[in-house]
Amino acid sequence: MKQVLLTGGTGLIGTRLTQLLFERGYSVAYLTRGSKSEAKIDPKVRQYRWDVRKNMLDEQALLDSQYLIHLAGAGIAEGRWTEERKREIIDSRVQTMELITRKLKDSGHRFESFVSASGISYYGADTGAERISEQHTPGVDFLADVVIKWEAAADQLQALGIRTVKLRTGIVLDTKGGALKSFLIPVRLNLGSPLGSGEQFISWIHTDDLCRMYIEALENASWTGAYNAVAPNPVTNEELVKKTAAVLHKPYWAPNVPAWVLKALFGEMSIAVLGGNYILNQRIRLETDFEYEYPELEPALKAILT
Repeated sequence: MKQVLLTGGTGLIGTRLTQLLFERGYSVAYLTRGSKSEAKIDPKVRQYRWDVRKNMLDEQALLDSQYLIHLAGAGIAEGRWTEERKREIIDSRVQTMELITRKLKDSGHRFESFVSASGISYYGADTGAERISEQHTPGVDFLADVVIKWEAAADQLQALGIRTVKLRTGIVLDTKGGALKSFLIPVRLNLGSPLGSGEQFISWIHTDDLCRMYIEALENASWTGAYNAVAPNPVTNEELVKKTAAVLHKPYWAPNVPAWVLKALFGEMSIAVLGGNYILNQRIRLETDFEYEYPELEPALKAILT
C-alpha cells in the first residue's frame, strides 16, 4: 500500500481528497502541528509533526511516503490584507515547501510524483473577459505574486528530479468552505444579489472533480507542469447567484451590491470578489483523458445543495 503525504490535509480539499485516496487503496499521512482542528482527523490517517518556524519536520514522513500533495496555505479571503496578513499568505505557502525541499535534500529520498495546489490568480485577480490558457503571461498584482512564488517553491522539487504538477485552481464549489459558502449566506437570507457589476467571470470547479484531478495527476506519468483546474464552462457572478438562488428556491434580487460597499468592507481584498477570470481548461481538455463529473454549473450546485 503506497502512502500519500499531505500538507494542509485538514482543509476543505484535503478532507475530501483523503476520503477518495482511501477508496482507491492508498495509505494517507498528514504533516500536522498538533492544533485543535487536528483532533478530528480520521484515525486511519498517519500523523507526522512539523513546525516551519522551528525548521522542524519528522523526516520519517518523507521516507515512508511515495507521493506528496501540497495544499497548505493561509486563506486568501480570511481577513483584511494588512501587510502582516500578506506575509502570512505568502509564507504559509512558500516556507512550508522550502522546508520540505531542504529535508528531502538531506534525506536523499525522492517521491514518485508531487502535486501542488496553485491558483488561477497566477494570471491576475481581474483579467476581464479575456480567454486565458496556461500559456498566458502571469499577472502583476498581489494575488499573482502569491501564486508565482508558490509555484516557484514547488518547482524546487522538480529540480530534484521529481515529476511535479501544479493545479491552478478556480473557485471550488463546496458548502463546507470556500467562496460558495460566502455566496450562500445572503442567498439563504433571501438577499441573493450579484456583487459589483455581476459581469465578472467566475471559473469554478466541483470539489470532487478537483480531488479526482489530484489523484489523476499523482498516478498518470504524462501529467507535468501547470494545468488550469477549472470546469469547462465559466459563468458570470450574476449567473452563479441566480442559479444558486434557483436551486435553493430562494428569491433573486436584481439590485447589485455596489462595488464601493465591498471595497469599504474588505479594502484591497475586495478584488477577490470584484475581479473575474475566464479561464480555459486547455491542457486538461487537449492533453489528458480526464472526464468531469460536473462540467455544468446547475448539476454541480444541485449535487452540493440538495
